[in-house]
Amino acid sequence: MSVFQPLIDAFWSPDIWLPPNTQWSDLEPNEWVQYTDHRHLIYPLPMAVVVLLIRYLLEKYCFSPFGLSLGIKSTKPKKAPNNDLLEKTFARNSKWNHKEVVGLAKRLDWTERQVERWMRLRRAQDKPSTLIKFCESSWRCFYYTFSFHYGLVFLWNKPWLLNIDYCWIGYPHQGVTRDTWWYYMMSLSFYWSLAVSQFFDVKRKDFWQMFVHHICTICLLSFSWICNFHRIGTLVLLTHDCGDIFLELAKMAQYAKYQKLCDFISVVFIFVWLLTRIGLFPFWILYSTSVNTSQVVNQMSPAYYIFNGLLFLLLGLHLYWTHLILRIAYLSWNAGKMDGDIRSSSSDEITVDDDSN
Repeated sequence: MSVFQPLIDAFWSPDIWLPPNTQWSDLEPNEWVQYTDHRHLIYPLPMAVVVLLIRYLLEKYCFSPFGLSLGIKSTKPKKAPNNDLLEKTFARNSKWNHKEVVGLAKRLDWTERQVERWMRLRRAQDKPSTLIKFCESSWRCFYYTFSFHYGLVFLWNKPWLLNIDYCWIGYPHQGVTRDTWWYYMMSLSFYWSLAVSQFFDVKRKDFWQMFVHHICTICLLSFSWICNFHRIGTLVLLTHDCGDIFLELAKMAQYAKYQKLCDFISVVFIFVWLLTRIGLFPFWILYSTSVNTSQVVNQMSPAYYIFNGLLFLLLGLHLYWTHLILRIAYLSWNAGKMDGDIRSSSSDEITVDDDSN
């Protein structure tokens, strides 16, 4: 017997994960009902590798040629000349004030203008090309479009789509269908791939907020799968995917310099975002998980409160992004055009409007 077995048994105690008077044996799959199985959560890890491979092939053979056909440039900015002193200084701090510029100019016997020009070139050379950013957005747009329509089609005849109380009626003895299984496994594999690829993709201002979002989503999906909350989990996924479609479409239009199209899609995105993330999510889903559960289910497990806490953490991220979206939309409206990358921008993309405000 393993020395860790008591810890494992304590972790998987039904008193933590399941409602009172319910044992794991009560939720074993049988010929009548197929319940969720926590052991299946290992499947999304190898599936995430497949997702990354599919992404690579689509970006190389579909999205990149499509971007080039739209006239999007793949060239990167000119590199700064090699200079050990400036490179070491830049590695310590990439933002120099006037005093530092003057000091470096004296040490190198350069003019201040030459030092500032080197700094601009050095900062610009780390920027990814517009084509790379276009391909990233195309991939996410492709996935969210597929995931949203898949979820909408298979949920169309499910009773909990129109009456959310069915997420709790009969709980925890709710079987999982094959289409629900695939919906969960695909979503988990996608977010696992995002959690990894985010460190190699374009760095954006809300890098850590997005990373927390991906980990929170993975934990939510895993918790809901283990606790058999898969019905409410499918609704959370459905309400989140639709808004991201328009976000990525707006970015693609901006990178392709279709500004009017970008403006239109950005307005649609803001409307869908407010409807789903600030409307449906808190007032439909969170209300159900926080209020309706006590009316339908006598007593929930301790894991339920962790699950609900993660949902509220997700709401907090939504409120943060909503503030950012509305602020950028306001600034863009005053500037006469919308920013396609309206939720976040690259960490090194600094515009005159950002600096002046």
